[in-house]
Amino acid sequence: MWLILLILVPIIGFGYILWHVWNILPFATPWKWVVVALAVACVVIFFTNFIFKLDNKPMPVAIALYEIGDSTLFIGLYVAMLFLLLDIGRLVRLVPKSFLYNSWAGTLTVFCVITALFVYGYIHYNNKVRVPITVETHHKLQKPLKVVMISDVHAGYHNRKAELERWIELINLEHADLVLVAGDIIDGSIRAVREQKLDEDFRKINAPVYAILGNHEYYSGRAESIRFYHDAGIHLLVDSVAHVDGLTILGRDDRTNPNRKSVADLMKEAGSNPGFTILMDHHPYHLEEAEKAGVGFQLSGHTHYGQVWPISWIEDAIYEDAFGPLTKGNTQYYVSSGIGIWGGKFRIGTRSEYVVADIR
Repeated sequence: MWLILLILVPIIGFGYILWHVWNILPFATPWKWVVVALAVACVVIFFTNFIFKLDNKPMPVAIALYEIGDSTLFIGLYVAMLFLLLDIGRLVRLVPKSFLYNSWAGTLTVFCVITALFVYGYIHYNNKVRVPITVETHHKLQKPLKVVMISDVHAGYHNRKAELERWIELINLEHADLVLVAGDIIDGSIRAVREQKLDEDFRKINAPVYAILGNHEYYSGRAESIRFYHDAGIHLLVDSVAHVDGLTILGRDDRTNPNRKSVADLMKEAGSNPGFTILMDHHPYHLEEAEKAGVGFQLSGHTHYGQVWPISWIEDAIYEDAFGPLTKGNTQYYVSSGIGIWGGKFRIGTRSEYVVADIR
């Protein structure tokens, strides 16, 4: 059902857009066909990226197809919303019918609004927001700790080497005691991270890095993803526990694995006196499990907070906490919107972030 909706909704949406584009353009018919053909090509690229994948194409071609196809989805969403708004305006007689048919004014308005919006979205995406939080505990620590927490790097064809290097510079400026990554380091292609030698970049982080698997590591190939983590010098926790500087870090496997351990089982592995516990669980489902198990802090990601509005509203409806901090009983939570992103490099109504936690 979800797969059918994932295919049908974009097709219906793009059909609605193309009908409007054909009507609004003040061009001769042959030129209208050119514009429509280009738009259809972008839609086809989006679907063929999923069906035929990109690893068998030269890197520059694969990068271009990824950026064009996946950006089309987000741009199309806002073009559809704009046309819908104009249609409503026409029905209530605020927008003249002539504005939507063979109209230079209508064409230029739509073009300028969408261009301005996505230029802003691209700039906003590239601004990585530093989010400071304080985490207090009654457990004895060897010393106050600074921990950088990130999720959803999505490195590959999309977020490439130069961008990853810039993000690592931001992390290294914190001189943290520890870096935690709550899954989806890899976007979906082992070839893309291997060919760019991104494992070498992760080794430049000036603090120990602990991470878990996300659903995209499963898409990339679980075994190859684990090998990449190892080569990158990342301590990978797959349903396992690590004790670091007085903290106990619980790393839960992604929910793609139906046989993963429960939070309660991981707490048992932590021992009878684990001290302050931090759970990393990529998907922020069933937050009550951490509270019942007595976890001190949970870090999750996955949601991207919808990447753009109004998808963020859908995320709010799905998750108890789709983004930001939450406290349940004695357990603190933070669901990150991610430092990277999937698909188009646009943030509208959301942000890309990295969290700097002072644990004391």
